[in-house]
Amino acid sequence: MDLSGEALPVFTDADAFDRWRNEPAQWLPIALDIARGHGIACGSPHVFATGTNLVVALDDRLILKIFPPLLRAQFVSERGSLAQLAGRLRVPIPEIVAEGERDGWPYLIITRLDGHLGSEVWPDLPEVQKQRVLRQIGETIAEVQRVPLGPLIEREPRWDAFMRRQIAGCRSRHQRLGLAAKFLDGLDDLLRDAEELIPMHASQVILTGEYIPQNFMMACRNEKWSVAGLFDFGDVRAGWRDYDLLGPSAFMAAGNPARMRSLFEGFGYAPTDVTFTLKRRLMALMLLHHASDPVRHICIPDWQEKADDLVQLQELIWPV
Repeated sequence: MDLSGEALPVFTDADAFDRWRNEPAQWLPIALDIARGHGIACGSPHVFATGTNLVVALDDRLILKIFPPLLRAQFVSERGSLAQLAGRLRVPIPEIVAEGERDGWPYLIITRLDGHLGSEVWPDLPEVQKQRVLRQIGETIAEVQRVPLGPLIEREPRWDAFMRRQIAGCRSRHQRLGLAAKFLDGLDDLLRDAEELIPMHASQVILTGEYIPQNFMMACRNEKWSVAGLFDFGDVRAGWRDYDLLGPSAFMAAGNPARMRSLFEGFGYAPTDVTFTLKRRLMALMLLHHASDPVRHICIPDWQEKADDLVQLQELIWPV
């Protein structure tokens, strides 16, 4: 059935949009019609099932991302970030080929990165290569953060407002997500310290909040795996630099001292910089992250049995 002439629907509920997105037959013909409007023929499109928006590979070189109106902020973030970072990084990122709007849904056509998705490669890497990749991740974070903010400094909410909003909703969020009582017991003390621990008005940098294997590409050369591309800039904000250490700490370093040392040294922290205060700041930031869900995101086996409180947990995640 050809739906190319139909309008994209209106959604006011994210769950309803997700259900609709999970049935590509309902929207793929419209996506292909958008591509044809830009002179792009799509013989064998590939729909990406994961993610937040409508994403389809049009061919082996181009990707179309369509953002529902309720996620327009992600479109603004992605477009602004790709423009600001273009030509300023050693690691490849997508380039914007075209942009537009269909029925109030903004979209981007961007270049497709070469390599293998990080989440497919990471689990089977030898330990020494995991350390190598984490060093590169740290270096990449630092390189992104050296790029001037430019127009991204205007992204809302501002860092201090974002942090205070997260602090206000932190306890209810983690109660809802099932964080154990022994960790919730120390939460109030940590949140009282948060405004002192976390610089609210210090020099800010570009934060993606998403340095995780699902958001980078990897390539193998001479039997060594390396980071080969970075994508997904829909949640970029300006803020304090340590915020971007959280994803690789939880999802990749997994409490391994050598991996953590590689990540931190790549980022620019010497072992002597990794103090109790830094760990407590990272613990606070992890619980305040926009996607925070320790129960499901900390990749340390049996971590809830290995730590009795938040102080022990920070030592488990960021060991000496």
